[in-house]
Amino acid sequence: MNLQKLILALCLVVFFSLASFAQTDKTTANSLSAASKSVKSSPAYAELLLRKVELESEVESLLVTYKEDYPKVKEANHELGLIQKDLEKLLIQTDAVKLTLALGKLMVRKNELETDYWALQTRLGDEHPDVKRAKKKILSFENAIKEILG
Repeated sequence: MNLQKLILALCLVVFFSLASFAQTDKTTANSLSAASKSVKSSPAYAELLLRKVELESEVESLLVTYKEDYPKVKEANHELGLIQKDLEKLLIQTDAVKLTLALGKLMVRKNELETDYWALQTRLGDEHPDVKRAKKKILSFENAIKEILG
């Protein structure tokens, strides 16, 4: 009889613990959802999304005439990958106040410069002066972005 009471008591403890955990999980999910919504409605996110849509449209247009290995298609796809990474970075931000239009423009420009750097590096190699200059430009933008996001 005591064993049955002990098992019942353990079951109740486990049940209430799980119920409490589920409630905490819902609260966390709701706060994450609210944070995600504020990030997605930020000017920085919108600026990156705008550039993403422009590039996707450009790729679709180019693919009517050219194949995937066409240099402009490769460059646009490379930049699309960079933009996707930046969008994901923004989604983990907790302070949506920092996500200004200026930040979005910095991120878009940095991605354009990184794509130019990638194309130059592919054609000319790491030691070419133009490649080194392009890398320095990117670092300036990355530093500005880090300063804003802290």
